[in-house]
Amino acid sequence: MRTLLVVNDPPYGSERCYNALRLAISLKKREADEVRVFLMGDAASCAKAGQKLAEGYYHLERMLKILSVKGGEIGVCGSCMDARGLRDEDLGVGPRRSSLDELTDWTRWADKVMVF
Repeated sequence: MRTLLVVNDPPYGSERCYNALRLAISLKKREADEVRVFLMGDAASCAKAGQKLAEGYYHLERMLKILSVKGGEIGVCGSCMDARGLRDEDLGVGPRRSSLDELTDWTRWADKVMVF
């Protein structure tokens, strides 16, 4: 199964990003499943390196790294990054600058598309 998760919400304040990444990691645990995550809008900030959070609070930067290490692909909307002052070197391990053209390709590639 090939799954694309498109994430739009800000990283903290609601649990949409957290739940999207939980699902992506869970799907990736199944060896035959391919998972791609596209961060756009305020969700682009999920990929920011150096996040400092209170102990015991979920940590999206770490979750993205886990997904990447397990073989998931993570794209971050380039124009959304630019609008938020994020540079390529600001991204943590795993996420990379992407584009609407790549999101289009990923949407066509996917068996299922989920939007958070």
